[in-house]
Amino acid sequence: MKTIFALCAAMLVGVGVWSYQHGRLPDKAGTFIGAPKVSVTDLVLKPKAYLGKTLAVEGIVREQCESMGCFFYLHEGDRTLRVDLEEIAMNAPRREGRPVAAEGTLVKYGDGYQLWASAVEFK
Repeated sequence: MKTIFALCAAMLVGVGVWSYQHGRLPDKAGTFIGAPKVSVTDLVLKPKAYLGKTLAVEGIVREQCESMGCFFYLHEGDRTLRVDLEEIAMNAPRREGRPVAAEGTLVKYGDGYQLWASAVEFK
């Protein structure tokens, strides 16, 4: 009886670990190419200098899409940049408040600009 109980417990633990590993969303999407790093402030203040160029940004995830995590904002002082993940991670893990690195292209978005991400890594 103890053997059966131990086998059942071991199977439950194994299935739990497997489910956790295969069920969670990845912390990395896309392929990083080593684009030059630019600050959020530079992108917000001088967007035309970077428009259409592939670049990298780092920061803390703020105000992430609540339904699927498909976009978030990076803040630097009073400057804010929207980072869109739609092409690489429509269902991104919720990582609000955690560091992130992203690469992508700066594009027009409404009255401003956003980074259209080609790679993202939540740290």
